[in-house]
Amino acid sequence: MAVKALACELPATLGVPLSRLHVPDIRDQAITRGLVAQISGTTIWRWLAADAIRPWTHRSWISPRDPDFAVKAGRVLDLYARVFDSQPLGAGDYVVSADEKTSIQARCRCHPTLPPAAARRMRVEHEYDRGGALCYLAAWDVHQAKVFGRCEATSGIAPFMRLADQVMTTEPYASARRVFWVVDNGSSHRGQKSVDRLRDAYDNAHLIHLPVHASWLNQIEILFSVVQRKVLTPNDFTDLNEVEARLLAFQTRYEASAKPFEWKFTRHDLDLLLKRLAAHEPLPTAA
Repeated sequence: MAVKALACELPATLGVPLSRLHVPDIRDQAITRGLVAQISGTTIWRWLAADAIRPWTHRSWISPRDPDFAVKAGRVLDLYARVFDSQPLGAGDYVVSADEKTSIQARCRCHPTLPPAAARRMRVEHEYDRGGALCYLAAWDVHQAKVFGRCEATSGIAPFMRLADQVMTTEPYASARRVFWVVDNGSSHRGQKSVDRLRDAYDNAHLIHLPVHASWLNQIEILFSVVQRKVLTPNDFTDLNEVEARLLAFQTRYEASAKPFEWKFTRHDLDLLLKRLAAHEPLPTAA
């Protein structure tokens, strides 16, 4: 149908200064183009709502651009499956996923939050004073479901190394044969220097980098999503001390009943993904 096809066009191709078309815009364009003499917005909405295509929605995407994407991603997926260099991990090997959750604000509401009541949701005051922000650094033992976390004023090399100290000076990691640290390419732990830095501090620690733009392969992001939903939303704190206290208390509470995440994306899934992407556009090659 011509009206549905019009709804799926990008506004830029129509020469209108919009990011997406809404029902009134589609109606105006349909009449201007002579597709219909007259039509109501309700009819257009009914047609679109009944169709499988939802032109008013959008989905963002990014293609792998790391030339070593397959190698790096495969190595991390192997570690999740308790394999490294084609050999199964032993009892003295551990896999830790780590990162920082930055700029966690303390939003001090001008009026107290009201609990839910009959015919009323929880009420959170819209206005707030800014009480500052902190950084939450955390490490998640992928197979043991153990959480380590700390709050710092900012992210950076020194704060990350303090998190590493927190983990690596605790048993069983202190005496482990190998502790693999899965991290992204953030400035706190980027490049070969970060690998050497951690290894110089702890000779049984191995820093494993994810491919660029592949934080979705980092299991710590799952934990951060839990923290966001259960601890930080809605954001209602008196000060940064309360933010820190709640974060640290939550990780203790969470760990008491935590189980390893049921990670389902495997090397086989990675191969299928890369083949599907390659069918559309070749992966970049190293210069």
